[in-house]
Amino acid sequence: MTAGVRETSCPAVLDAPPGTDVDPDELVRAAMRWHFSPETGSRFWLERAGQLDFDPRTDVREFGDLRMFPQVVDDLRDVPVEHLVPRGYRGAVDVVGVFESGGTTGRPKRVVFLADWMEHEMASAMRAMDARGYPRGTNWLSLGPAGPHDYAELTGQYARRRGGVRFAIDFDPRWVKRCLHERRNDEAERYLDHLMAQARDVLRSQAVGVLQAPPPLLVRLAQDEELVDLVRDQVRAITWCGTSFDLDTRALLREEVFPGIPQYGLYGSTIVLSAVFERAPLRDDECVFDPLSAHVGFTVVEPESGNPVPVGETGRVVMHHVSKSMLMPNVLERDLARRVEGLPGQVGHSLAEVRPVLEIGGVTVVEGAY
Repeated sequence: MTAGVRETSCPAVLDAPPGTDVDPDELVRAAMRWHFSPETGSRFWLERAGQLDFDPRTDVREFGDLRMFPQVVDDLRDVPVEHLVPRGYRGAVDVVGVFESGGTTGRPKRVVFLADWMEHEMASAMRAMDARGYPRGTNWLSLGPAGPHDYAELTGQYARRRGGVRFAIDFDPRWVKRCLHERRNDEAERYLDHLMAQARDVLRSQAVGVLQAPPPLLVRLAQDEELVDLVRDQVRAITWCGTSFDLDTRALLREEVFPGIPQYGLYGSTIVLSAVFERAPLRDDECVFDPLSAHVGFTVVEPESGNPVPVGETGRVVMHHVSKSMLMPNVLERDLARRVEGLPGQVGHSLAEVRPVLEIGGVTVVEGAY
């Protein structure tokens, strides 16, 4: 894989500039032609095409038809990443990185993040931040995983594109989850103390205008009077992500610990290469996430049948990614959510009360610190 992009026979809707509103059903049909044509599709999908009991190029006509696809995410634990890149790029692609899932339910899955999709993702993120009053020309401090995770790359992109630099406090969420799963809580607590010491050093010595961290680390930070004062003195926006956040704790941090500092959630999935910001304006009674483009959608389904639930009902979250660089439809996530009324014209469902399921495939789900 080398720098530069050269592709062929790509439908125009797949090459639409970042931020362009596209017809979701036209996008789906174009993606089926691209990803399942021998000249342009990835080896991953071309090898699986013969195992399907339908022809994606003729039978998948609209966004709702994506539910026809079987679950293939477990294959991402073993597939060579080169097999995930569409042949239409003719072997010359700009790869941002290979990123892994958190490994909550077993061995991690891997996806390839291409530069053309990064431009789409960042266009959505920049619009969302502008609408929520995130500052420009300021530095970011992120407390979160690096290494094989996309968290570090995305926060670095956020900071650079808004005119700042990112200071990073790295941690291994898999180690924390392992400690908690094995009931070595004291070891996990010592590790979190280690992270707070590093955050203290950055906040004491550097100018930081935006803080991004998982809720457990924000709660831990809120227990330290000096850290609270350091955040209050300079931080102008806080993003939380990576784990669920109960409304009472969220309200406590917003109203008493960090009053006057906007605090927005960020929800997404490595497997669909995307994350969306909490709906604005902020509400006290619920935290809502809306899909921001036709390329990535959410569906809340009844776990047994897979049918979409009505507005107001709770079910399992399913995500879909449809773009030139990747197709990942009908991904059954580890989360439950309540379906809420969506925004006019959006693709898919809006979510509230997002939280993990307790068990997947006999494996107990441990959220940990990310």
